[in-house]
Amino acid sequence: MEEPLVIKGASYSDDRGKLLYNNLFDVSAIKRIYVIENANTDVIRAWQGHKIEQRWFSVVSGSFKIKLIAIDNWEKPSKNLAQHTFILNANQLDVLHIPAGYVSSIQAMEIGSKLNVMANYLLGEIKDEYRYDANYFNE
Repeated sequence: MEEPLVIKGASYSDDRGKLLYNNLFDVSAIKRIYVIENANTDVIRAWQGHKIEQRWFSVVSGSFKIKLIAIDNWEKPSKNLAQHTFILNANQLDVLHIPAGYVSSIQAMEIGSKLNVMANYLLGEIKDEYRYDANYFNE
């Protein structure tokens, strides 16, 4: 199974201001885009994922803790699967690629944080959404 990957962005500053960029991120697979803003830092959007679809996350403002789990059995996953944890922030334009086969947990680390989410399928194009109770996996 493909592993999650942070595609590193960068920034440039001069007397005109700051430019955030990511020249390594190929957006050709993207068909849909939306933004998540949690109500507060206590909200954890867990666990939702896709067997077929891929996602790319990039922080627009603030910061997020993202946890990912590769699912072994979509009907009844093991409860003690390894978790990958990523901290993303808006200081540079890093993009976290979530390959097909993962579920995610998303938590804002600052009030007003916004997470840009990109997907490689249009809404309703395929039926590929899996959700598990927030306490399903051991944390």
